[in-house]
Amino acid sequence: MLELVTAGGWLMVIIIACSVVAIAICIERFYVLNARRIAPPHLLASVWKQLKAGEMDSTKLRTLRDSSPLGRILAAGLANSHHGRDVMKESIEEAAGHVVHDLERYLNTLGTIAAIAPLLGLLGTVMGMIRVFAEIMSQGTGNASALAGGISEALITTAAGLCVAIPALVMHRYFSGRIDAIVVELEQQTIKLVDALHAQEERGAA
Repeated sequence: MLELVTAGGWLMVIIIACSVVAIAICIERFYVLNARRIAPPHLLASVWKQLKAGEMDSTKLRTLRDSSPLGRILAAGLANSHHGRDVMKESIEEAAGHVVHDLERYLNTLGTIAAIAPLLGLLGTVMGMIRVFAEIMSQGTGNASALAGGISEALITTAAGLCVAIPALVMHRYFSGRIDAIVVELEQQTIKLVDALHAQEERGAA
């Protein structure tokens, strides 16, 4: 392994550093993007039960806000529910925007690694081939084994870059799809609360 790194030159160090960062991001996102932690299954039912019982005070609203990302969105809507449906929806959308931003954290970095890793590998290959042709100009083509060895060393960085880029791209797509599914679930939960809350108010007014 050390021989491959040495043969690939200083660009191999950058490619390896990119792989370490990509692995760290994947581990962190696997932990954070837990659907049950972001949108607890029974949270909406618990909130609705407290609302019907008149138990939703400022303390419980604060606890709800700190409990989960879904709780943060629901708390933002409930805090402005007395201002009308439109204001409530705007506050929910604003809170949801912050939540989605947190969910997408580091994904740009992962996508950047997926994009630049093969380019770094290609750069290493080009630089290696330049050295090979410089060797040909100075010593000729008599030593075929040395030339083959030089070409194989030049291709190491391309292989390393692809080995980093392909998994990084796959995981970037996977996490993006996971976030989309979570966002849909958050939207469904908040729409249920808004509709139920204002339907009850309309029945009370009637």
